[in-house]
Amino acid sequence: MNRILPVLSVLLVALFVLSMSMFTVDQRQYAVVFQFSEAKRVIKDPGLYFKIPMLQDVRFFDKRILTIDEDSPARIQTIEKMNVKASSFIKYQIVDVERFYKAVGVDQGKAVVRLRNTVNNMLRDEFGKRTVQDIIYGKRNEVMEHVRKVADEDAARIGIRVIDVRIKRVELEDSTLVSVYERMQSERKAVANQLRAEGSAEGEKIKADADRQRVVMMADAYNKAQQLKGEGDAKAAAIYSEAFGKNPEFYSFYKSLDAYKQSFAKKSDLMVVDPSADFFKYMKNPRSGSGK
Repeated sequence: MNRILPVLSVLLVALFVLSMSMFTVDQRQYAVVFQFSEAKRVIKDPGLYFKIPMLQDVRFFDKRILTIDEDSPARIQTIEKMNVKASSFIKYQIVDVERFYKAVGVDQGKAVVRLRNTVNNMLRDEFGKRTVQDIIYGKRNEVMEHVRKVADEDAARIGIRVIDVRIKRVELEDSTLVSVYERMQSERKAVANQLRAEGSAEGEKIKADADRQRVVMMADAYNKAQQLKGEGDAKAAAIYSEAFGKNPEFYSFYKSLDAYKQSFAKKSDLMVVDPSADFFKYMKNPRSGSGK
């Protein structure tokens, strides 16, 4: 027993020292080995590694894609001097752990604050150049891509890659809502007035065209009527002439009867005529055209 106890003690001490010398790196992590607060080794690949116990310490950094989500929306003013509240999020990843540690140390919160401030400042700059309409749906993707590029350039100085920057929600403040509603109402009224004016102009155009067509149709009808009347008068004259040529006495008699009919159409008509006039020659002697 006296010989076994020292051996067991040595084994236990060796196991303890070995356990303190070993550490594993997960595939989701970077590892930095420090000695007296100085980075001696950066480990990027997963596996089992060793360090000098008591002299060296290991710190782990996340290599996954991380998210910075705003707790409260940022108050931003547009080019129209309208205040909006924008909530955004940032997707980033540590790609150079050694530079990251030199820039912010082991406190990852410093990097988060820096990224958030950079993005918010860029959003204020970009929103200040654009209208509410551009921000909400007009040029939103263009703004976000520009903000991401600028934020990525700044984050590269501390070993971070900015993967994406997005706006989750844009809310209008109460004062801005009133202004927006008034502008929308004004725009709708302007559109309505324009449509009414266009409708009135179109109506006048249709009416003028209808009047023109009516005048043209009336003129054509009148011309055709006059043409038909002329043709009828010509035919009547031809018939009268032919009838007169065949039997002048009958023609004279017929015309006299027509004149009597027209003259005595109304009982109230009154005529003062010399009885010896040729007008009554067929009344005096129907068989004689001479009136003798």
